[in-house]
Amino acid sequence: MRTIVKLPGDGIGKIVLPEAIKLLNAVGFEAEYVHGDIGWEFWQKEGNALPQRTIDLLEKHKIALFGAITSKPKDAAARELDPALREEGYVYFSPIVGLRQHFNLDVCIRPCQSFEGNPLNFIRKTLTGYEEPHINTVIFRQNTEGLYSGVEWTNPPAEVREAFDTHPKMKKFANVPNEDLAISTRIVTRNACHRITKEAFEYADKFGYKSVTVCEKPNVLRETSGMMVEEARKVAKEYPHIDLWETNIDAQMMWLTKNPENYGVIVSENMFGDIVSDGFAGLVGGLGFACSANIGNEVAVFEPTHGSAPKYEKLDPPIVNPIAMFLSACMMLDHLGETGKANKIRNAIAEVIKEGKVRTYDMMKLRGGPDVFEKGACTTYEMTEAVIKKL
Repeated sequence: MRTIVKLPGDGIGKIVLPEAIKLLNAVGFEAEYVHGDIGWEFWQKEGNALPQRTIDLLEKHKIALFGAITSKPKDAAARELDPALREEGYVYFSPIVGLRQHFNLDVCIRPCQSFEGNPLNFIRKTLTGYEEPHINTVIFRQNTEGLYSGVEWTNPPAEVREAFDTHPKMKKFANVPNEDLAISTRIVTRNACHRITKEAFEYADKFGYKSVTVCEKPNVLRETSGMMVEEARKVAKEYPHIDLWETNIDAQMMWLTKNPENYGVIVSENMFGDIVSDGFAGLVGGLGFACSANIGNEVAVFEPTHGSAPKYEKLDPPIVNPIAMFLSACMMLDHLGETGKANKIRNAIAEVIKEGKVRTYDMMKLRGGPDVFEKGACTTYEMTEAVIKKL
């Protein structure tokens, strides 16, 4: 029997993850689930949102289902730290980013597929009326480098400032005092660029996509985006039957609301992949439908891309949409070779959505709150039961 590390995390992660496990049990997936500590509570109590004991669990078992985390800016995080720890030099760092970097979970896959009957699907106006294009886009996001690498300073050390000052473009900042200067670096490596673009083309080849789009900004970020585009062109030569498209991130965000059905597989650096995947998620129902996988050579973590939404955690019964968590669990099943079970769940979700009898508050375009049930919204538990019934 497999062992899965369950990481509920914060807020609604504690609600949707147990519902996903119910669904996995119902479809006949046999596993033991062990709990891992992660999130805001452990930052506050221990000064570490990703304790070593949780890293050890992942080292041992290799697979995790992750719920959600609360993440706040540096100053806000420092204020919520236990007073006994505040002068000890602790600095908050996102635990999911920490997991990605520690285990080199460098391939992030974010499918964005529309379900028939979802009232939140993207609709566009035509000359004669309206149409609803079917969207089936998968974003491959380089997950460990770029602007998320964490190499940044406010009031940079003298040696850092001196190094940056060797660049001609730094002349415009020559009169800025160090204490008024913040620097974030965008670091990419050729190997990582090659690996993520190779994974994108492999996926397109396996599932019959006709194009891979490398979405960057090489006209401005000439070195970093330039390297990603260069590697994509190299990889594309190995797949002559798949077209390579090149778009700039700003233009892509306009085109995704103009002709989103044209895009199959998209590959980007960390920040741009985050942006474009959220953009496409908005076309297929929002973050309540946005799933993802973080995959390395040995360890894989599967998570919905929504946040912790702490304002909804205490509502009883809960109102949040668990489908993104369900779809993330399906990606885990795919990864483990249980594609048959994954497809059963996906088909059950599709039937519930198409039937339209059971809808969470977001699917009914309601503002979240305890009154949504009076307006016909289902509870989180009712959505789970509806999907299980369709199995």
